[in-house]
Amino acid sequence: MTDHINNALQYLELKDTLLAAEFGCGMADFTLALAKKLDKGRIYALDIQAEKLSALKGRITIAKVNNIIPILCDLEANNGSTLHDHSLDIVVIPNVLFQTENKSAILKEAIRILKLGGQLMIIDWLKEGPFSPKEGMVSPNDVKKMADELGLSLRREFAVGEYHYGLLFITSI
Repeated sequence: MTDHINNALQYLELKDTLLAAEFGCGMADFTLALAKKLDKGRIYALDIQAEKLSALKGRITIAKVNNIIPILCDLEANNGSTLHDHSLDIVVIPNVLFQTENKSAILKEAIRILKLGGQLMIIDWLKEGPFSPKEGMVSPNDVKKMADELGLSLRREFAVGEYHYGLLFITSI
């Protein structure tokens, strides 16, 4: 999985001082990878499950990084991340949209906290595989349509392994 993460992150324009967030961080693989690349920046690990954030604290210690801030939150709620408007450079949403009822709310929250020209990377299930969800998958075209309606500009579409797609958007509003 680490190879897939690094391959996906290569599409982001990264500087070591950027501020980023991983929505629905779970095991926080993207958070930890970003923490190493943005070593003078800050990464917010956001999840609705306290046990995921608790496990992340141990992973932070093992990885010897000090620029990760875990936040327990509901990203489908209004201002759910609790972060300030237009405060981040990057938001990564990996394998989250298929799990959410209100996909648009997640995208709106990402847009709210991203700076003008901020980068929004969405990675989700492309097709059924041995570990894919049985329901809730959202196609890249559906995500692109939602993003377009919200004023995001598509910068790149890419594959993330055999079973996932990646979309990179830039905020323009």
